[in-house]
Amino acid sequence: MRSLNYLGILALLLALPTTHSLKAHDFKTCSQSGFCRRGRALSARAKEAGATWKSPYVVDPSSIAIASDQATFTAGVKSSLYPHINFGLELRVHDDGVVRVRMDEVAGLRKRYDEAASWALISEPGISKDIKWTAGKKDIRAVYGQKKENEVVVTFEPLRVALLRNGKEQVVLNGQGLLHMEHFRTKTPEVTHTEEAAPKEGEEVADDEAQVVIKAKAPNPGAWFEGDNEDDYWEEKFSTWTDSKPKGPESLSLDINFPNHGTVYGIPQHATRLALPTTTGESPFFSDPYRLYNADVFEYLASSPMSIYGSIPVLHAHSADSTVGIFHAVASETWIDVDHASEKSTETHWVSESGILDLFLMPGPTPEDIFRQYSKLTGTTVLPAHWSLGYHQCRWNYVSSDDVRTVQKRFDEEDMPVDVLWLDIEYSQDHKYFIWDKKNFPDPVGMINDVAALGRKMVIIVDPHLKRTAEYPVYKKASELGLLVKDKNEGEYEGWCWSGSSAWMDFFNPNVWDWWKSLFKTQKLATGWSWTESTDAVHIWNDMNEPSVFNGPEITMPKDNLHYGGWEHRDVHNINGMLFSNLTSQAVAERTDSPTRPFVLTRAFYAGSQRFGAMWTGDNLGTWEHMAVGVKIVLSVGVGGMSYAGSDVGGFFGNPEPDMLVRWYQVGAFAPFFRAHAHIDTKRREPFLLDQPYKGMIRDILRLRYSMLPVWYTAFRETSVNGLPVLRPHYVMFPKDQNGFNIDDQYYIGSSGLLVKPVTEKDATEAKVYLPEDQVYYDYFNHHAYRGAAKGKEITVPGALHQIPLFVRGGSIVPTRERPRRASTAMKQDPFTLRVALSKAGTARGELYLDDGETYSHREGQFVWREFVAEKPAKKSRAIRLSSKDLGSARPAEAVDGVVLKAFDPANAFAKSIADVRVEKVVVVGLKAKPTAVRIEGGAKLVWDFTAGVAAADKKEGTASLLVIKDPKALIAQDWAIIIEW
Repeated sequence: MRSLNYLGILALLLALPTTHSLKAHDFKTCSQSGFCRRGRALSARAKEAGATWKSPYVVDPSSIAIASDQATFTAGVKSSLYPHINFGLELRVHDDGVVRVRMDEVAGLRKRYDEAASWALISEPGISKDIKWTAGKKDIRAVYGQKKENEVVVTFEPLRVALLRNGKEQVVLNGQGLLHMEHFRTKTPEVTHTEEAAPKEGEEVADDEAQVVIKAKAPNPGAWFEGDNEDDYWEEKFSTWTDSKPKGPESLSLDINFPNHGTVYGIPQHATRLALPTTTGESPFFSDPYRLYNADVFEYLASSPMSIYGSIPVLHAHSADSTVGIFHAVASETWIDVDHASEKSTETHWVSESGILDLFLMPGPTPEDIFRQYSKLTGTTVLPAHWSLGYHQCRWNYVSSDDVRTVQKRFDEEDMPVDVLWLDIEYSQDHKYFIWDKKNFPDPVGMINDVAALGRKMVIIVDPHLKRTAEYPVYKKASELGLLVKDKNEGEYEGWCWSGSSAWMDFFNPNVWDWWKSLFKTQKLATGWSWTESTDAVHIWNDMNEPSVFNGPEITMPKDNLHYGGWEHRDVHNINGMLFSNLTSQAVAERTDSPTRPFVLTRAFYAGSQRFGAMWTGDNLGTWEHMAVGVKIVLSVGVGGMSYAGSDVGGFFGNPEPDMLVRWYQVGAFAPFFRAHAHIDTKRREPFLLDQPYKGMIRDILRLRYSMLPVWYTAFRETSVNGLPVLRPHYVMFPKDQNGFNIDDQYYIGSSGLLVKPVTEKDATEAKVYLPEDQVYYDYFNHHAYRGAAKGKEITVPGALHQIPLFVRGGSIVPTRERPRRASTAMKQDPFTLRVALSKAGTARGELYLDDGETYSHREGQFVWREFVAEKPAKKSRAIRLSSKDLGSARPAEAVDGVVLKAFDPANAFAKSIADVRVEKVVVVGLKAKPTAVRIEGGAKLVWDFTAGVAAADKKEGTASLLVIKDPKALIAQDWAIIIEW
């Protein structure tokens, strides 16, 4: 066996080209990808032909069969290019109005990969019981919806599928005639013809020798459509690699157009704007299509359509009238052109290397509806462990047990909260994951227990590559059991990664699943090896799972590798990383007899990955540009269903100056996943190492994050129910406000009413914030009141280095815990502060959700879920009634983590465990007059202070009034009401 030590690996990486040349050298553009070239050439031929272009795909009306459930029909499809090839079309309408469109080759030479949806979907969707297809001479259609507002029309010749709402087309498939499913074929035979050879000067030749043989391909009957040449049909070269293609061409092209929607979002992961810029037309923003192909692109560009670590083929098309979505369940490399044909329409062209057409049309009509429809298909973001929403401290690498203990000690000495300490790859012996380097980590369990003794956790990396040596029990057993990915010759695939010579687990193989989970058991197993030098305080980081292969094409696995079932890697590439985090998540949850919520961080992901944990934006740079685009990426993956996301604070590469680091922490503190991380070659930059005033600024930021953990946890509870993202872009909150469709540098946190505008520019002293409505917004820190406008309004606010533009929307109630603690686990019995930000009408509302934060007891009803409401007791009353009531009893049918409670008892065991937790302070912002009395309803008067507001010169803005009610004698898990009179 060959081996490659750390220095050798580092030398290999350092020898790679620099950032810009790296992108051109190591990763394909569309022009370097055969099937993408063919797809774009097809589009070019269609545009050149103009109105004369006609799709060759037609439905055979005589083949239509409507199922007994009436919601599904099937039909045969033919292509005039190849009359002997048969295709099958199926459409079905789900019980929530989603339309599924499937098309596959029938009885072909081989089977196309059709299992992508089975990995992404949580279950087979329910079929509508209110649908009836009506077939005519030219089309088949169905009308449905509560008001019969939705209609699906399938035109026969050429094949065209349209989803309409109130008579307006929302989504159109094959409207431009770019549908093409490259059928399986045998290699085109070579034919020969002869012609006379010209004799050399002065040379005589016999008649029967005056011929030369010319070899050529047989004429292509579909040249007008497919092109004259077989462009990389059977083999493709890129750099030094050759991709054998034993199945030949099998790409899938499809135009998906949105005639009445001018803005599109989604198809993460790309480093670009949230509202996707155009890639075609007269003035494309990008010259290449957006690529979905999970890849280890370290130091990725801050503005590019190239693929990075994850792929979610989900797109939202939006207008002021409606939102519509599509999810294409395809797992192979996919390129997507976007053309904003006009201000009110968008055309997209999807080209995938393999797979069937398996498309879900989500009718909306609101963003909220789209998120609900998509999460019903692929699941919601799982409710995370509460501690995992705290601050995570990481670097490559903490070098020893003593280093870990020292870092923890320094956080405590500087009164900085932290919940999780991380270990990168150097904890392991020769990068054999699960095996400790005992020279530097002689007492791993003791170290873990020392961290856990202060209420903290550890996260330790486990990458998918296994060092190929008989001395590594994990590899040895996996090899013996035949659980590893195979090369194209069906031998064990060998690639190179941190471990040197490496093999990869084939998680598509069901035999892998239980075996992989057994490795994480912390007790010794009679059946094999397990990680006994670990505890249940350890959680897992899955990196490099695209998979990253240092000596592979595009730094990943060859496409002609083989997985379980005989599928090539090209068929399943984008799903690969999701299966790794899926099984790891199950392993961590099930390592103890009583399952607890796992934390698993993944770099690669696919549709449905939100069910298994968090993601981060990968190997970013410590630059202002990467800080800014990280915000956009996190918003974008939220559109794709992955709310639990964040970027490496400080940037993975580089040594940010103190002012940049402060801004990074401000960005990180308002991301769902909050972790600082850094490359091995960077200077140590833990926050306690900074000089003042920067150290104090970051301490304040960390404490602010912890005070707001109730907000974050409540927001995660909501997304686990309805799929709405934790970070909500402007178009989600205000879908009719066209001024905000392109906004991606400010966002709302759940339904809390908190609006955040991270400052990502050097030396900024102010920031511009867009207020979309005629409502008051209060500065979170000084209560300055800003007034919006009915048609939207941009304001300029202070944004010096120590300031975070953070606002509370009028009409919101924000629960916080204000006592500084070393970790979130020390806050479980802490009292609450309620910040009541009154609307223009003098009302407000908010929610608070609590459970034990670690187990699954919330699925059995062990939680506290409260609603706070501030309202006038009567229409002309000179009083406000602020009340708290139980929501669990009022809305028991809401499914957290997909589990619906049959009943809810507000006096459950968890509620009893926090029975003494109180509200220690109520802050009311925006009262119009000084109170005359403040009292508990039906009880005693309360102690309070009031500070009158100070109007600005124009009397439209200024500092709002502030009422502080001290110790109102209210318990957080009980009903109560406070009356404020004036």
